Amino acid sequence: MDAPGPEAAAPGATRADLARGAIVLAAVGAAGLLLGLLWLWLAPRVPLISDGKAVYLKNSEGEQAIGADGTFVFLGLGFGVLSAAAVYFLRRAGGIPIVVGLAIGSLLGAVLGWRLGVWLGPTADVAAHARAVGKGVVFDAPLKLGAKGALLAWPLAAMAAHLGLTALFTPRDPEPELLP
Repeated sequence: MDAPGPEAAAPGATRADLARGAIVLAAVGAAGLLLGLLWLWLAPRVPLISDGKAVYLKNSEGEQAIGADGTFVFLGLGFGVLSAAAVYFLRRAGGIPIVVGLAIGSLLGAVLGWRLGVWLGPTADVAAHARAVGKGVVFDAPLKLGAKGALLAWPLAAMAAHLGLTALFTPRDPEPELLP
């Protein structure tokens, strides 16, 4: 019986790398809960008012709706940089599974944060809410993300930051010697 060669060690190392990637995916994805809570807290509210028959924007020229999207984008960018830095400095060895875990986890976290913010925010049934508060009373519109591309802010920032940290702080491979 032959002694196990280097091929025998490779599947174990691959499983360990996949496990680390799954842990990164879960941890970064779970950070989406914090993103959702911060978005709910920081996003500007869109004021609505009812005349008893219909619901109108209190300020028809308000920019609160786009402000909610912008808040989500800026939070996503910040979460991307922070999650990339945490993953890089905690797992300097790197590897494809860790980077894939960071990318998928950040997209999952963005979607989770978006859905949590919408779920915890003001009710989506505007007509019922208008009837409940009464005629002439200002109330908040549901929190929504109008620009769905904002969901990509976190993953793109995470990938760019991780690539930048890798380029800045990872030792370079030695240059091959030129033959005379």
